[in-house]
Amino acid sequence: MQHHLLHLIVPLQAEDALVEWLLEREDIPGFTSSAVAGHGSSERSMTTAEQVAGRSRRVMFMLLLPEETAQAVLAGLGDEFGGSGIHYWLVPAIAYGRLV
Repeated sequence: MQHHLLHLIVPLQAEDALVEWLLEREDIPGFTSSAVAGHGSSERSMTTAEQVAGRSRRVMFMLLLPEETAQAVLAGLGDEFGGSGIHYWLVPAIAYGRLV
C-alpha cells in the first residue's frame, strides 16, 4: 500500500477547527503542524498588513496516509471547509519509517 504526504496550507482563522476535525477522524493516526508564511500574488486574500509585509501567516499540516485515506480526507475537507482558503498538495512518499 503506497503512502502519500498530504500538505495542507491553512489560514490562521481555520486552524483550531481543522485541528479538532482531524483529531476526530479515526482514519488519521496523527499529523504535524507548523507555522509558515505564504508568499505570492494572492493579494486579494491578504490583509493590508500582510500586503505591506509581502507574506501571509498560515499553518501547514502534514499527514502521512495511505493514498485512499488521503483522498477521503480531501473529500471530507471539501465538504467541511470548502471556501475557507485551504490549499493542498498530495505527493507520493518514496520512503518513511522511524530511526531507532
